[in-house]
Amino acid sequence: MNDPDRPSKRPAADSGGATGSYPPASAGNPGSRELRGDGAGSWRDLRRIGIFGGSFDPVHLGHLYVASMAQAAQALERVVFVPARVPPHKPDQVLASGPDRIAMLEIALRGHPDWTIDALELERAGPSYTIDTLRELRGRYGLHHEARLFLLLGSDNLRGFAGWKDVGLVLEQAEPVVVAREKELQPLIASLGRELPPAQAARMERALIACEPLEISSTEIRESLARDRVPSESLPAGVAEYIASRGIYGTRTRLPAPPG
Repeated sequence: MNDPDRPSKRPAADSGGATGSYPPASAGNPGSRELRGDGAGSWRDLRRIGIFGGSFDPVHLGHLYVASMAQAAQALERVVFVPARVPPHKPDQVLASGPDRIAMLEIALRGHPDWTIDALELERAGPSYTIDTLRELRGRYGLHHEARLFLLLGSDNLRGFAGWKDVGLVLEQAEPVVVAREKELQPLIASLGRELPPAQAARMERALIACEPLEISSTEIRESLARDRVPSESLPAGVAEYIASRGIYGTRTRLPAPPG
């Protein structure tokens, strides 16, 4: 997801993007979390579902903060995390494997029974366009016709939003929820007004939620790991240990022993 309308030059190496069945990594599926949800019957009863797409390379506390803020603001009954196979805005980026990103999400989402993971973009060939995902999800979960989808976005996801594939249809399929820093609101509103038709810009403006997101960057986390520093303070409990044990992002660093 998070996608300007441009073709992918090539699939990300080792993205785990083969079509078909998509089992979790060797870490297992904590809490017996099903990748497609918690059962078809429960999904049919839902009316407000958040969709949160991204590379999650790796998932960090900032992602969980965005999900929490959006869920509280819109009374979302469930939030679905959708890791991308090939982010269209970064077609040449080499991601951690799909199974590893799923496993890290499983660890991060422990303790949140109303948050789940769907691997449909990892199963689907080609770039991970949001419009394709939104169209597929309704039938995939057998949602009630009155169910509403909410597209969760951090402020950085809005860069190039006007260039997303079928952006008008995206806004028909789902209601945007944009978590942004207070100081970013006015610049974002001005930018959206320049890039989108008036009706779409107004809708995005109504979607803004002012907060103070955590200053965490997946890029900076990966760079730290490449230098053999594990930034545990930016990662959900258990994710740093998983990264270190698997040597993801070029590190085999041992985590420091806890005090005492």
